[in-house]
Amino acid sequence: MTNNSDTSGKVVDKKYFVKTYGCQMNVYDSERIGDALEAEGYVVTADMSEADLVLLNTCHIREKAAEKVYSDIGRIKKLKLAREEAGKTMTIGVTGCVAQAEGKEIIRRAPVVDLVAGPQTYHKLPTLVADAVAGKKTVETEFEIENKFTKMPVATRAQTRSRGVAAFLTVQEGCDKFCTFCVVPYTRGSETSRSVGQVIDEAERLAAAGVREITLLGQNVNAWHGLGPSNTEWGLGELLYKLAEVDGIERLRYMTSHPIDMDEGLIAAHGELASLMPYLHLPVQAGSDKILKAMNRHHTRDDYLYVIERMRAVRPDIAISGDFIVGFPGESEADFEETLDIIRQVGYASAFSFKYSPRPGTPGAGMDDQIPADVAGERLQRLQALLNQQQLDFNKNCLDSEMDVLLEKPGKREGQLIARSPYLQSVIVDRSVGSVGDIVRVKITEAAPNSLVGISA
Repeated sequence: MTNNSDTSGKVVDKKYFVKTYGCQMNVYDSERIGDALEAEGYVVTADMSEADLVLLNTCHIREKAAEKVYSDIGRIKKLKLAREEAGKTMTIGVTGCVAQAEGKEIIRRAPVVDLVAGPQTYHKLPTLVADAVAGKKTVETEFEIENKFTKMPVATRAQTRSRGVAAFLTVQEGCDKFCTFCVVPYTRGSETSRSVGQVIDEAERLAAAGVREITLLGQNVNAWHGLGPSNTEWGLGELLYKLAEVDGIERLRYMTSHPIDMDEGLIAAHGELASLMPYLHLPVQAGSDKILKAMNRHHTRDDYLYVIERMRAVRPDIAISGDFIVGFPGESEADFEETLDIIRQVGYASAFSFKYSPRPGTPGAGMDDQIPADVAGERLQRLQALLNQQQLDFNKNCLDSEMDVLLEKPGKREGQLIARSPYLQSVIVDRSVGSVGDIVRVKITEAAPNSLVGISA
């Protein structure tokens, strides 16, 4: 980089700010983006107005996601103008799935933006940022054969340590399922898996920096098939067994999974690995076979229920989480009732639920029989009432039980710590039970809809 550089070419006294939207994978990507920028001499700031570089790491899943980004760009423009009046500069970039979907349109609509970079190009960010700082508008959204993970700089121990005792680790990216409601295949590309060696190396670095719990991430994480020793292909179950051997990693999780990729090896791992937490996020989206077919989900309701049955056979206490879309085109009241029925059959510990909203370029957007917003909204209220009651019931069933929790961070009140249960619930405990990073046994004394309270057991 040319401005404010030392003799090594790295920038000096330059600050960056990354705003992250959406999913856990974007959180992970933002961390890796930070690693790349810090390797070039940038320093993170929590105050956007102080930043020489602002990046918006965007998500395209929610309705009107792009409009939200443009609205934020408008606010950031004011900060940029204020800095210019003070004789300073600010470079603005958009990364993530909106960047991939919108491309050059972002700079056309918002000329204040200097840089647009899709998710597969982050290994190029130092060069792209240097070009943008030098005044060259840059749009980079090509899907490349080379794996970005092999090109990104390795996080330093200090960078890794700053992320806490629980960390995300992306092992798979992209999707080949082409659900008719989803933009992921178009914004993240086809399914790509990192090698066993890459994953284990990163896990060992996380463990060395004090991480106790790792959550493996992927758009279809259980579709992971990475290259292992002797050029053999491994499945996610095999990878979990290997990760369980990493010294210092006491807990393992993974998300998000697809029902058709829950193979017997992965299911068996839940019954055999003590470090694999009893929690599974397994979206079904709808309970009607007619709607599942229209969604191109590749499974039926019975297929889904069979996976749940197999999981509970090997791990009876497993907590099931899910995703639901209400009001997909063609959904009748009878179809919706089938979704309520599958919720009652499964019994969810937690779930995410949304009204269907068309995504430009997806098959669902052009389907006939779009459901009126008021009808979808009323159905969503009924569905969420059922899911909320199930979550409260699950939490209440934990009352008077003992469980091992990971102490993650200070609580909102003086003397509190926030811990994480095996079932991914937040557990509020007194600081006297231990220190951040400890795994301690507590007894659950209170249960609320979104959290538990525990005391030393």
